[in-house]
Amino acid sequence: MTIPAEGYPLTAAVSPRVQVAETTDSTNADVVRHATEAPDAWPHLSVLLTTDQRAGRGRLDRTWVAPAGTAIAVSTLVRVPRIAYAARGWIPLIAGAAMTRAISGQLRGTGHSATLKWPNDVLLDGKKLCGILAEVVPGHPDSVVIGAGVNTSMTAADLPVDTATSFAAAGLEADEDRLVADYLTALDEQLSALAEAIGNASVAGVRGEIEALCSTLGHDVVVHLPGGELLAGRAQRLDEDGRLVVVEPLGNETAVSAGDVVHVR
Repeated sequence: MTIPAEGYPLTAAVSPRVQVAETTDSTNADVVRHATEAPDAWPHLSVLLTTDQRAGRGRLDRTWVAPAGTAIAVSTLVRVPRIAYAARGWIPLIAGAAMTRAISGQLRGTGHSATLKWPNDVLLDGKKLCGILAEVVPGHPDSVVIGAGVNTSMTAADLPVDTATSFAAAGLEADEDRLVADYLTALDEQLSALAEAIGNASVAGVRGEIEALCSTLGHDVVVHLPGGELLAGRAQRLDEDGRLVVVEPLGNETAVSAGDVVHVR
């Protein structure tokens, strides 16, 4: 069902297809299925969104659940044939930066701030407001589904952990239409820049954009690696592939391509 014009008109002005689900288990799973079954009907920057996602997925196969009406889940299909395979590791980071910019646009004049935690969590005043998961459509390597979940009207009592937050918990009200439209605009701009630069994130300005938004850099961190190991040190920089370079206390450098980062206060 395509949403009515009065629903998300700003988003509809950016995306060629905006579809809403009253409720669904996973917007990412839905878009992966649609892109597989009817690829021509789902062009670049097509969107499926809902405010009632029952079984959302995050990194490391974690589930993401929010009470109905308290968060918005947005899954966007991007077509990236012009981005070299070697540069596609930047796509999830670009998504995180795009959402950080969109959320920052909602915060002007409020005294609140949004930053990016590597690789693509968005923090509001240091607490997690948004998580993002990107996955390639099986059998369609040039098609990527990027799912984002933003806590909007979730009360403090509904927050799953004390390191999470929401617009409402911060005393703010989200303009969901503007938020999604700004996110899609920034996402498309940065993906196009990376393609135009033949995958060179530094030349495209993508690397600098992400580094400027990323509060992980310069922070002491503990990284929970996929194999269960822990890596502690100072998050120094991003390398040419978007990996987080962590400098351990004795000076050894490790480039991390995947893991959960904890900022050490």
